[in-house]
Amino acid sequence: MASKTLSQEFIKGLWDENPIFRQLLGMCPTLAVTNAVINGIAMGLATTFVLVFSSIVVASIKKLIPNQVRIASYIVVIATFVTMADRFLAAFFPPISKSLGPYVPLIVVNCIILGRQEAFSSKNSVGRSFIDALGMSLGFIIALLILSSIREILGAGTWLGHQVLGPWFKPWIIMILPPGAFLTLGVLLGLIMVIDRKLQRSV
Repeated sequence: MASKTLSQEFIKGLWDENPIFRQLLGMCPTLAVTNAVINGIAMGLATTFVLVFSSIVVASIKKLIPNQVRIASYIVVIATFVTMADRFLAAFFPPISKSLGPYVPLIVVNCIILGRQEAFSSKNSVGRSFIDALGMSLGFIIALLILSSIREILGAGTWLGHQVLGPWFKPWIIMILPPGAFLTLGVLLGLIMVIDRKLQRSV
C-alpha cells in the first residue's frame, strides 16, 4: 500500500476500488435512499464526514489501541461522528433527516467505514489515511449520485426536484420503489464490466 503515490491512493476509490461498483459495500443505504438525488447527496456527504474524520482519528491513535479491542474501539470512534452527523441533519435539515430515516445512524455499521479503518487507517499514516478516505468518499458520492439521478429522472421526471422531462413523459414508478434500486444497480454493474473488458483489451 505504501508503494502507491498519494494521487494513486486518492484515485483508486473513484474506479479501481469504488466501494459500491467494485467492492459492493454499503449496499443497504445505497439501495434504500437513492430514490431521490437530494437523499443520495445527503447520505454521501454524511458518510464522507464520518469516514474522513474517523480515519484521521484511527490513524492517529492506532498505536494506543490494544489489538484485542481494536474493532470495538473503531466502532466507538465511528459512532461519535455518526451521532454528530445525525444531530446536524436533524437540527438544520429536518426534511432530509426524516427522508433518510434510520440510515444515517446505520452508518455506524457501514462496511465502507469499518472496512477502511481495519484495512487502511490502522496500518497507515494520518496523511495517507486522509487521502484514502477522501478518495473512497468521493467514489461513494459519485456512485450514489449516478444511481439517484437515474432513479429520480425515470421514476419522477425530475432532478433535485426540478422538472427535467416534459408532460409527454410517463414516470416509471418502479424506479423509485425498491425493485428500481436493484434494477438500476444491476444495469450499472453490467456496464462497468463491459467497460472493464474493453479497457483490458485496449491495453
